[in-house]
Amino acid sequence: MKSVLSLLLISVLTAMNTFAQQTIQLWPEDTIPNYQESNVEEEYTDIFILNVQKPSIEVFSPSKQLANGAAVLICPGGGYGGVAYDYEGTDVAKYLNSRGIAGFVLKYRMPQAESVITSYKAPLQDAQRAIRWIKYNAEKFNINTGKVGVMGFSAGGHLASTLGTQYDRMVYEPVDLIDALSARPDFMMLIYPVISMKEGIAHNGSKNKLLGKDASEELIESFSSELQVTENTPPTFLIHAGDDDGVPVQNSILMYQALLKHDVKTAMHLYPTGGHGFSLGHKKDGTDQWIDLGINRIKRL
Repeated sequence: MKSVLSLLLISVLTAMNTFAQQTIQLWPEDTIPNYQESNVEEEYTDIFILNVQKPSIEVFSPSKQLANGAAVLICPGGGYGGVAYDYEGTDVAKYLNSRGIAGFVLKYRMPQAESVITSYKAPLQDAQRAIRWIKYNAEKFNINTGKVGVMGFSAGGHLASTLGTQYDRMVYEPVDLIDALSARPDFMMLIYPVISMKEGIAHNGSKNKLLGKDASEELIESFSSELQVTENTPPTFLIHAGDDDGVPVQNSILMYQALLKHDVKTAMHLYPTGGHGFSLGHKKDGTDQWIDLGINRIKRL
């Protein structure tokens, strides 16, 4: 009898997990913008997903008892060369679920992929589409459409900040009713983000992959998020470590100053140590509190 009950319990839990998680292709078949056929296939390593061909979002929903109506589109980092899908994606989504927040992990295209026609458009196209999809399906996932934000790590932080400052930029032709919705996030959480493409501040690997090595000054400025902030930029939460030798802390400082200049609500926490790529901070002393600080900000919206 016990074995039968155990099997039933396992079946129920499996069904619950299946309901809580699902992967959605962002674009209807044959409608991916800025796309051309190639023979390249997606590659999975211990850390990264490389050569993303079909962008998607994976849905992580909290229990109805915990759900508070907030949702976060999560943009993992990877220097615009890959997506650190678990470490800065699914792990974060699961933690958000434990605090009642729905998490949507974005698997976005890499700018230099053979299947991408114009490099710098592809990540923003996928991010805009993703947040519109979340809003369109808000009722299905018990989400408040006024509490849909974006979180990004490193180069994913650049993508998140680009979405937050260029949500109304027309980067693809609408394909269905989803695209009639605004792509503006209600808040941004930028974690050790790449912000500027300016010489001496930019993370050169991310810059070269996104814009190319011979990018014009106009293109560099248009993708330097600190130069794109307006009074309509969403409230922002910034995290960085002073000893980050991958992405200089000046990136977050410049963004913070730009947000203050335009009277955008913002909070920034700088840690003296932590380096780069600490994700939830559980393996780095002193950086493991940022996620709860950020969640408390979300709850006050």
